[in-house]
Amino acid sequence: MTIDLAKFAKDKGVKYFMISFTDLFGGQRAKLVPAQAIADMQEDGAGFAGFATWLDMTPAHPDMLAVPDPSSVIQLPWKPEVAWVAGNCVMEGADVAQAPRNVLRRLIAEAAAEGMHVKTGIEAEFFLLTPEGDQISDPFDTAAKPCYDQQAVMRRYDVVREICDYMLELGWGPYQNDHEDANGQFEMNWEFDDALSTADKHSFFKFMTKSVAEKHGFRATFMPKPIEGLTGNGCHAHISVWDAPGAASKVNVFAGAGDGPTGEVGLSERGKHFLGGIMKHASALAAITNPTVNSYKRINAPRTMSGATWAPNTVTWTGNNRTHMVRVPGPGRFELRLPDGAVNPYLLQAVIIAAGLSGIHSKADPGKRWDIDMYAEGHKVRGAPKLPLNMLDAIREFDRDKELKKSMGDEFSASYIKMKMQEWNSFVTHFSRWEKENTLDI
Repeated sequence: MTIDLAKFAKDKGVKYFMISFTDLFGGQRAKLVPAQAIADMQEDGAGFAGFATWLDMTPAHPDMLAVPDPSSVIQLPWKPEVAWVAGNCVMEGADVAQAPRNVLRRLIAEAAAEGMHVKTGIEAEFFLLTPEGDQISDPFDTAAKPCYDQQAVMRRYDVVREICDYMLELGWGPYQNDHEDANGQFEMNWEFDDALSTADKHSFFKFMTKSVAEKHGFRATFMPKPIEGLTGNGCHAHISVWDAPGAASKVNVFAGAGDGPTGEVGLSERGKHFLGGIMKHASALAAITNPTVNSYKRINAPRTMSGATWAPNTVTWTGNNRTHMVRVPGPGRFELRLPDGAVNPYLLQAVIIAAGLSGIHSKADPGKRWDIDMYAEGHKVRGAPKLPLNMLDAIREFDRDKELKKSMGDEFSASYIKMKMQEWNSFVTHFSRWEKENTLDI
């Protein structure tokens, strides 16, 4: 049953709606619409100039309309007179193929047509910094191994508690919050859900965390590596596939046991092939899961102050071992540890489904299971590809992967590669302090 947003506003005391969409670079864009106008907007959408955002458009393109998906509506717990709602981008009556939420919706439909409903949970790590963003907000958070530091988490109790209270109020099922492995870093976990719901929650969580941090005089960042020498912000994804969406699901399609590369860790034949698709496309996947120049400071980092980066640099999988790109912590699911905090919430889910479906269609084998400590014994692994060293390498890997590009959509893939190459070119034409320090006297 479709939610009537005008009635929702009347029942909940909402005065304004934020009709929001996410662009190719993960930027969240919105228009603030008074409740009196929401009925028309629910039917026709709010108008945007796509060129003014990070979408592959020109000033000559027609209006792009963000048509709200009422099932995604969330009343802002910290400002109840406002409600946020995700929009699907439409132009001249057709879905905008490059828009990230549309890419995900199409892939969800493709998986559903094959009786597969992907469910995911994500672990969104973030730092709390000073307003200028140049140092962590807590001057006493200096431990060499700060992970799970109870004094440090309690010094930021007001921020963490407020965000967690809101997730409880929204019915997300949050179940743990902690101080993470870097000074000033935190992680908050909530229950897994269908891929689109997880993507909407992920998008809203970033908005909510930044808003609450600002309210308390801090700056929250999901930047992959905001502080040199400290562990970066990951966004690990836990993936399973079910026989039906939502509460109707009864059978975990990934759950199984037996012989072979994955049976002993509790993955079914289909789970094995889905994992095989992730492994097969991993190097190209990085262009989506690790989308910024800074991303490669995390996955190719030297040892951090705490003793480990907790980020992969090689395409390997394992059982319950956190030093690999994929771990299988228990039957019926696996954890992809590649994505970082800059990942686009919708493209993360989309590329997981695209790679997984590819693996199922080709009956891909994930390859050898490695149970070694990759940080200490990675040199023993022969034949496993290294992850890209920088954003340019990742873009090139994605461009070479014709199957993944087609699955993500030809229009999306062409636009994404074009826009990311523009970003890379902007980076390499930038003159840095390092260049002067190391070249001035040569």
